Amino acid sequence: MSLTLRNPGPHHGQPILTEGPSLGTAPVAGILVHGRGATADSILDLAHSLRAPHVTWLAPQAAAHTWYPNRFLAPIASNEPWLSSALGAVADLVARVVDAGIARDRIFLAGFSQGACLALEFVVRNPARYGAVAGLSGGLIGPPGTAWPRDGALDRTPVFLGCSDVDDHIPAARVLESADVLRANGGDVTEVLYPGMGHTVNRDELERVQQLLDRLG
Repeated sequence: MSLTLRNPGPHHGQPILTEGPSLGTAPVAGILVHGRGATADSILDLAHSLRAPHVTWLAPQAAAHTWYPNRFLAPIASNEPWLSSALGAVADLVARVVDAGIARDRIFLAGFSQGACLALEFVVRNPARYGAVAGLSGGLIGPPGTAWPRDGALDRTPVFLGCSDVDDHIPAARVLESADVLRANGGDVTEVLYPGMGHTVNRDELERVQQLLDRLG
């Protein structure tokens, strides 16, 4: 299946990689968002680590391998128009999945690092009952003092946030703040800070993601 991103902006026309059953033939769709400097192909390695024959995987590719140019803690305006285009890319994929006959509560959204930040920000800006959400080494986007919505309709969407407690890129305080915001928006949130872990995905995180997918089986 050959797909490209349709939304306007820097990421328009970028490819979307797919794996697993054809979209609309499996009961669950998984949207995986790669990190800065990475590729759609690399984030699909996460899918290869999971037992999920019931999932169609979709992984969008960012232009120039980055969704937005500055840190996720930078002022929002400094990351435009890339950030809006990136959020539009996720919205594009969600719309395609829904158009294929898969309800939002059967969509699994996950990302690593910059991709995790993007996935979490999308969920807060577009609250609904999703199948599950996983933010691996990421947090909500914006400088200190950002006021995110706290009245959304996540409706008990299972959310897992995992990160090192000493990550050079993702402050632990932002992970905890993100968990509080997602919980205030109705998410069923579990957050874990792993002592001394690097900027990576560990076995416990993979097992927790597997559990989220098993519930959607």
